[in-house]
Parts: sequence; C-alpha cells; structure tokens
Amino acid sequence: MSYANNQRARFDYEILETMTAGLVLAGHEVKSIRNNKVSIHGSYVKIFDSEAYLVGAIVSPFQANNVSPDYDPQRSRKLLLKKSQLKYLIGKSQERGLTLVPLKIFDAHGMIKLELGIGRGKKKFDKRETIKKRETERKIKRITG
Repeated sequence: MSYANNQRARFDYEILETMTAGLVLAGHEVKSIRNNKVSIHGSYVKIFDSEAYLVGAIVSPFQANNVSPDYDPQRSRKLLLKKSQLKYLIGKSQERGLTLVPLKIFDAHGMIKLELGIGRGKKKFDKRETIKKRETERKIKRITG
C-alpha cells in the first residue's frame, strides 16, 4: 500500500534507477504515516557523513493535542541501506547531473519503506513532450471508450 507519492518527481526528473530503503521513525510517526498524514512533495535525499537522510518530508503529528513540544514534523530522517547500496548512492550522487529523489512511501510486510530514484533533471522541452504524450493517450482512451 502506498502512503505518499511524489508525482512531481517523475515529471521533473528522468528516473534512471530505483532503490528501496527503510526509514528510522518514531512510533507516533509510523501511526501518522499509516493514516496518510505524510507528504514527500519537495523533499530530497541528502548524504551526510556517509549516511543517507530524507530531508524535507513532512510527517504531521498523529494526535495534534498530544504532541511533545520538541517534535519537528519536517526533521531529517535517516535511511536504512546496506553498505554496498550506500556506497553506490554516494558515487551516483557525486556524478554530474544526477540527483537522489524520493518517489513514494509504502508498506512492505508491515515496515514503512521509501522508494528513491536516481534521476537526471528534465529540460523544458522534455516536459512538454511528456505533456503531449499524456494528452494523446487521453484522447485515444476517450475515443475508444
């Protein structure tokens, strides 16, 4: 089951590869995510001290009246990856023009996971081409029923 999708990422970036990572979360954040109180719009993956973090994702509090005063809904959350995956991501993130983009947060066997993509930014004409392709597919569906 998918809890949050970053549809803008697929529009703004050409996704070359995808990878799945676990997230380090507090208990109330897991409950909140399962109630779809999460947004990854505008978030990104950053590497600090050879560890990957999800930056800019918003996890709203599960119960608004019962929140600790030091809770930050937009805090950086550590990603759980194997060493080989982390080394690979570090190498790819240092390549010119490649970015690490979160694509969706989903549930896999009771665990909250993040699908992240290695993407290259699209130019304006690429985006126009995507829009044209989408519109022609809609017209074809409308005509065929």
